[in-house]
Amino acid sequence: MDISERILKYLSNSENVDTLKLASEFNEDHQKIVGAVKSIEALEMVISEAVKSTKWELTDEGHSVASAGSHEAVLYRGIPEEGILQAEVMKKVPNAKVGFSKAMSLGWIFIDKSGGAPIVKRKVSSIQDIVQENLNEIKKGIDNLAENVRNDYKKRKLLQEITLKSFILRKGPQFATTIKKLETDLTSEMILSGSWKTLQFKPYNFDALGQPPECGNLHPLLKVRSEFREIFLEMGFEEMPTNQYIESSFWNFDALFQPQQHPARDAHDTFFISSPASTTQFPMDYLERVKKVHSEGGFGSQGYRYEWKIEEAQKNLLRTHTTAVSARMLYQLAQQNTFTPRKYFSIDKVFRNETLDATHLAEFQQVEGVVAARGLGLADLISLLDAFFRRLGFHRLQFKPAYNPYTEPSMEIFAYHEGLGKWIEIGNSGVFRPEMLLPMGLPEDVSVIAWGLSLERPTMIKYGLNNIRDLVGPKVDLQMVQNNPICRLDK
Repeated sequence: MDISERILKYLSNSENVDTLKLASEFNEDHQKIVGAVKSIEALEMVISEAVKSTKWELTDEGHSVASAGSHEAVLYRGIPEEGILQAEVMKKVPNAKVGFSKAMSLGWIFIDKSGGAPIVKRKVSSIQDIVQENLNEIKKGIDNLAENVRNDYKKRKLLQEITLKSFILRKGPQFATTIKKLETDLTSEMILSGSWKTLQFKPYNFDALGQPPECGNLHPLLKVRSEFREIFLEMGFEEMPTNQYIESSFWNFDALFQPQQHPARDAHDTFFISSPASTTQFPMDYLERVKKVHSEGGFGSQGYRYEWKIEEAQKNLLRTHTTAVSARMLYQLAQQNTFTPRKYFSIDKVFRNETLDATHLAEFQQVEGVVAARGLGLADLISLLDAFFRRLGFHRLQFKPAYNPYTEPSMEIFAYHEGLGKWIEIGNSGVFRPEMLLPMGLPEDVSVIAWGLSLERPTMIKYGLNNIRDLVGPKVDLQMVQNNPICRLDK
């Protein structure tokens, strides 16, 4: 018979039984008995009730004392008839400090100081090691110790109290001494033949959780992106279309009043497209105004005073910033008969020919906000940035004056990174220059403030990551992605 049937056989001759007793009777591990009980309990053949009990067991040190004797007895036996120097016995006998103290309190030994150096001598001719005897009784399962003695042994770390969890078994409604296999599925054959009427079915456990399904999890970047997007929408911004990764140099650079000899337009910083290498689809009247403000100046500016070439503007590239999209949207806004203030935002991928390191990638997500209205200035920009980043949980911000070809004044935005323990740049901002806005056809009293930042750096700060390779790429810990909560942004 297997263990389950042996349990049923044993229970048939008694009203109830403890699983600890069964483990002792069957000479089996208690957990094995419990496993068998759970299987027959599911068949309603037995009913179990959990109980707790305690018992005392010897510690490792207790087992050593039970076999070799207590520390005080070992020390007593280590003292010869003529006595021994105290310093010598303390070195010679193991656990001498405890043994000496106990032997002195029991009156087994004394110290003779008449000869100068203290000598330890026996005070009695024989001893009875009660500690060893008591521990051997406990070892045999006999526990007749007084409470104070047991607590003393526990304090000496010779005994430990063990809590035992067991089950009291009684007969269930389907009790039998043999186990009958129950059906688990109701099949069409059973229904057609009518055999289901005489069969017994295993009860369903509707509380079982089942196997957790394998599913995907939101990446930290997507969680933070959703939070950014929600903040922009709550602040009244509308999202710009950013599904065009390939831009012409005109919209990416020239429309932003960035000179054609600027280092950012070099192949070392920008990914240029080889096929098709160029485009000719431009609003020509606007292109002419951009050309003029670059080469000759205008709108109160002297320009860059160089020969502007359309061949440079026609080059296709992977956009280096989503500000190219902002330029398109502002141009469309300028074509309206009556100007209306607008607030735009975008979150999408941009590309830079960067050297990879702990905080830079060749492609990253850029977050950009743009506000076009009359009478805006630097104070409005700082106020908006403070409100925006406070919603993200960043309260330690710094602003540093900077230079951008298409904004004046310009500011770099810094946040304190707790993981790196230093301030790091997380974005750039500024007021768009008239040389960029007026050729589009916007009214002279309209100002545009804007800021941009990568999505990766704020995410690294929020998730305490020091290396961007832990967030993006083949070294990402998928367990980290799965275990992190839906969003870590502070409120």
